[in-house]
Amino acid sequence: MSQDDRNAAQNSTSEPSAAKPGGSDGRVYRDSTTARTLGLFIFASRWLQAPLYFGLIVAQIIYVIVFMVDLWHIVEENVLHNWAYIDETQIMLAVLGLIDVVMIANLLIMVIIGGYETFVSKIRVTGHPDEPEWLSHVNTNLLKVKLAVSIISISSIHLLRTFIEVGDIGAPDQESDTGHTYTEAGVLWQVVIHLSFVVSAIALALIDRWSHHFAVKRKADAVEPTPAPAPAPAAPAGIPVGVGVSTATTSTGAALVSATPVTGYIVDGRFIPSA
Repeated sequence: MSQDDRNAAQNSTSEPSAAKPGGSDGRVYRDSTTARTLGLFIFASRWLQAPLYFGLIVAQIIYVIVFMVDLWHIVEENVLHNWAYIDETQIMLAVLGLIDVVMIANLLIMVIIGGYETFVSKIRVTGHPDEPEWLSHVNTNLLKVKLAVSIISISSIHLLRTFIEVGDIGAPDQESDTGHTYTEAGVLWQVVIHLSFVVSAIALALIDRWSHHFAVKRKADAVEPTPAPAPAPAAPAGIPVGVGVSTATTSTGAALVSATPVTGYIVDGRFIPSA
């Protein structure tokens, strides 16, 4: 339990039990010592997820090691030992494997930071130059959409590798560049699974958009209308034509009008002051 949770528990046990019809958020709470203590204990159970995110950090370290090993294999097998006959297709497939590892590592980072921020505790990095742009407004819906997009990216890498490896599928002497055997049904199912990921991501994005729209609409409906400002005081009646008017405002907002008489003539609708 964190220090904030312990302080909240102490405050809850020290305060007397009293009826509390509702809070600032409109919800009704059972304001008793037992209910508050039990609620804070359940709320503190979120820290049980912290070891899970630490485990994902260990998995991130493992993926860094896998990336370096794969990179060394590319350099050793395709460049150092066979530098005169470098196979471009083999290099492309190996690089796609590295990109696949990077995509999975990005997915791990998103789950670690976004999940910890959403379900465990706030990460105080406000103002940090390296703060992710999406961290300030992360929520479960946004996290789901970003995870879905990451999964689509990983699936795209696997599908691209398949398209490169299959070669002339269906030919009598077909052979992939890696020696793996592919069938038309297998490739078709990979495409179908990839499209299902795309459809799921679009559905999650639409749900997030609709929920945000309805939340903004509810907030707008809950806001009380602002009363219209009082009209400005009109100038006093009875000022003759040809009288200059100047206004001033006091500290209370009242308008003071001072008039200076000016004599003259009106000719064809135009005022001509006398000399």
